[in-house]
Amino acid sequence: MMNECRNVTVMTDLQAAANGDVDHPAMPKTGEEIAADAAACVEAGATLLHLHAFDEHGEETLEAVPVGRMLTAVRAACPGVPINVTTFASIVSDPVHRLRLVDGWTVLPDLIAANQGEEGIDDVSALLSARGVGIEACVLSVDDVRTFLRRGSWSRFARLVVEPLEPVPEDAVALAEEMESELRPAGVRLPELHHGVGAASWTIMRRAVSSGHSIRTGLEDTLVLEDGSPAVSNAQLVAAASAIVHGSERERSELSR
Repeated sequence: MMNECRNVTVMTDLQAAANGDVDHPAMPKTGEEIAADAAACVEAGATLLHLHAFDEHGEETLEAVPVGRMLTAVRAACPGVPINVTTFASIVSDPVHRLRLVDGWTVLPDLIAANQGEEGIDDVSALLSARGVGIEACVLSVDDVRTFLRRGSWSRFARLVVEPLEPVPEDAVALAEEMESELRPAGVRLPELHHGVGAASWTIMRRAVSSGHSIRTGLEDTLVLEDGSPAVSNAQLVAAASAIVHGSERERSELSR
């Protein structure tokens, strides 16, 4: 029987990115698998969920039925936990087709991930925002940051997601710093969530938490723990990231005394 999720309140949000275009035996794909995995992640400390839907053939999809089935199953297991669903262009490359699919969603997520460098993302964002869905503005490069800044109207976004997706830790930090050098002078005041990929994801998470930002982990982002050993599950990754969050919060609490 599936355990009901416990939503743990923490100062820094921890998003679980449970699945995507990766190959791992523990990665969930069906609605039931994703819901059970989400329950385990929230039990381990996740406060937000970022999910990809899969069709009956195990392929990523933006079709309404699989998206709705996944959302319904996860909400039954995790009442009250915000769910973010991908709109990644690599799943549906044609922006017109992507918009048509998203327009057909009958069960809506709480949030979507909107990659600012993708063609047609403004249309997807406007469509879902009008239906009450929150939008996370995702920037993966300096060019994405500049595009985001040119668009303005930042208050329409729920969060800014900074994604320096370089596999080497030093390169990821350098990219994060370069992206931030564009963001800071602009005075963007959105809550931020930072994440990386592979072994570098742990460096990015520690850096982000030390600055008071939210973080993300899961099999979509990394298949290894901080010590380089293979991750066996999303819940294991979330538990390790949760320890980083709570360790940083204890340090800040002690310094404020």
